[in-house]
Amino acid sequence: MPDDVVDQLLELARWTGSAKNGQPWRFIVVRDKDRLQKLGALRPPIGWLAGAPIGIAIVLQGAEGMFGAYDEGRLTERLLTGATMLGYGGGTAWFGGPEQDAEAKRILGIPSDLTARQIVMIGRPKSIKDPRPTGPMRGRKPISELVSYDRWGSSKQK
Repeated sequence: MPDDVVDQLLELARWTGSAKNGQPWRFIVVRDKDRLQKLGALRPPIGWLAGAPIGIAIVLQGAEGMFGAYDEGRLTERLLTGATMLGYGGGTAWFGGPEQDAEAKRILGIPSDLTARQIVMIGRPKSIKDPRPTGPMRGRKPISELVSYDRWGSSKQK
């Protein structure tokens, strides 16, 4: 993946809004295949990440509970959307929990007092098929199931 694409994604991530403008994130750009393979081995559902050309690990510093989770989600979505707009694909890989998070931090050299739960993988999509043996449902719910007008459960008036 060209450096200018990575730089654009990092700049986009840098400008993501955050609670109280805390900007609690730092990033680790991971291109090393051995390191990606070790991260993918943390648990079977994320083994697919070893095949991606690059990952951007999100490291949180001083992120408060609810605000930190919200900020991390905003940041992740922005990276994924940016990758799509630049002609790439992306996916997130959650390390798995406290034990796997600690091992991921060891692999990436992240200090233990910081939070690292995921890596956003970026590359050229090879398929739209979910690479996991089991995964979430595909497709989207119809808009009629998601939207009410003026009052809960009310349909759009014509």
